[in-house]
Amino acid sequence: MSHIQTLTKYVGHFVDALWRSGVEQVVISPGSRSTPLALLMTEHPHMKQWVNLDERSAAFFALGLAKQSQKPVALVCTSGTAAANYMPAVVEAFYSRVPLILLTADRPHELRDVGAPQAINQIQLYGGFVKWFHEMMLPEANPAALRYVQQQAARAMQQALEGNAGPVHLNFPFREPLTPDFTMENIWSSGENTVEPSLYGTSQINEQLVSQLAEILASGKKGLLVVGPQEDKALAQAVVQVAKAWQIPVLADPLSQLRSGDHDKEPIIETYDTILKSASVRERLQPDYIIRFGAMPVSKPYLFLLKENPAVKHIVVENHAGYREPVGMHTQFIYCNPAALCEALAEQSAGTRDTWLPVWQQMNRIACDVLQDDAAQQELTEGTTVQDILRETPADSHVFVGNSMPIRDLDSFFFATDKHVQPWCNRGTNGIDGVVSTALGVAASGKRTTLVIGDLSFYHDMNGLMLGRNYGLDLTIVVINNNGGGIFSFLPQAQEAAHFEALFGTPTNLDFAHAANLYQLPYTLAADRNAFSHALQESYQTKGMHLIEVRTEREANVSWHRGKWQQAEQQLLTYLEQHHA
Repeated sequence: MSHIQTLTKYVGHFVDALWRSGVEQVVISPGSRSTPLALLMTEHPHMKQWVNLDERSAAFFALGLAKQSQKPVALVCTSGTAAANYMPAVVEAFYSRVPLILLTADRPHELRDVGAPQAINQIQLYGGFVKWFHEMMLPEANPAALRYVQQQAARAMQQALEGNAGPVHLNFPFREPLTPDFTMENIWSSGENTVEPSLYGTSQINEQLVSQLAEILASGKKGLLVVGPQEDKALAQAVVQVAKAWQIPVLADPLSQLRSGDHDKEPIIETYDTILKSASVRERLQPDYIIRFGAMPVSKPYLFLLKENPAVKHIVVENHAGYREPVGMHTQFIYCNPAALCEALAEQSAGTRDTWLPVWQQMNRIACDVLQDDAAQQELTEGTTVQDILRETPADSHVFVGNSMPIRDLDSFFFATDKHVQPWCNRGTNGIDGVVSTALGVAASGKRTTLVIGDLSFYHDMNGLMLGRNYGLDLTIVVINNNGGGIFSFLPQAQEAAHFEALFGTPTNLDFAHAANLYQLPYTLAADRNAFSHALQESYQTKGMHLIEVRTEREANVSWHRGKWQQAEQQLLTYLEQHHA
């Protein structure tokens, strides 16, 4: 068998086994050494291919695809720095527990470390940021080699999904020539399916564990259920069920999947970030125990509450073994199905007791009244921009927010609603890179997606717009342009006037109308709220990408937010004093 025939069978069997294992999509960045993988992925009858010229953008796009589908997505690139450009998205995928399968082409062993072009050390390239690395053997086509390559494909899928999901890396050394022969027979298999998908049983909830937690809930002490960023849609109803049964407030992060949908929202406290901003209010709301589901919430005031109450009974419930507790508290970790645990706890309730849930519910109403915008106000602020988006976005749509200010404004102004709105954000490492590409990956689901992003974050990933344009993805991009890093204006660095603008404010002075023109996108500079709402509605009624720019001023934004928080603090303290809470 010739080299080309061997190469074709070897890679073809791998690609087919990857699909049989459950990988349905691949993002390919063009290159020479990756030719066998790229062509055979493209020729496979069932694999969906996306082509992205920029490897950095490609990896973040794949991240979005995997986040939305909750299935592993494959990435293919050539050797050298092309593979290194995957690193930021790999890190984000590792910490946000998103499954990616990285397939990097490489020079054969004789061309490594000898000065050959486009050759770097790709062994363990991503270090501890992948769950598993494997250096593939050089292509062979004997039965044992074909079984081997199929087994590695199945194992990659298994490793990506086992326990806490995450990225895995397979490195493929290829010798030239690199072009497969598609006239061959049995490219995809040897006539039998040697790929058996892994099967997982359902774990049972330990009755003793349920009894121990029920004792805590029945103690009459003040408790909080906290749901941080998580993507299990079944958890919302289950958490509400246990909260109502035991009369416990639920502090719901904007990425918790609890603030929108048709589930009951009676015990949900969506404005807890605003409520807890005041140290005086926090002092009156000291909990006796906290049970948290999902990752650590976005809210910094919630972090302060934990630090100020180090002796509180603190329990973190996770699906699989892991350690997400950045405060350093004494914490009991429970590894089980969170929704099943909640359902079991709800059944243990002995009835309603006098608790502090009504206090939290009234505080939530007070904070909502303060934070909700005046409909007559025409001035666009960063807070009203988020509120208008949530009001105008169609039902059953996605809203993707950037880090720094957008996620915090989503936290403040995403009020409970029966409308189905799926919120997304890259909170694994909270970076501002790759956000446009990740949002496009989410938009590839076919559902209308709105991206809320700051000007610096948009600048970081404008390359991603090429793929969105090429594939006609439906994405409304709202760039909140405060000419720099608006989040720093809220931080102590703002007092360093001499160097603040150069090191923290970092104004770009860019006119994003030119970016829209470069990528041939419809563009609107919204002058006021009426114009903004009209632009949103127009974008939702037409296909493709739309760029809407909202210009704000950093100092005015800080003043507007702090005015809201101070007003909320005054009214909350008045209420708490009147009720001796």
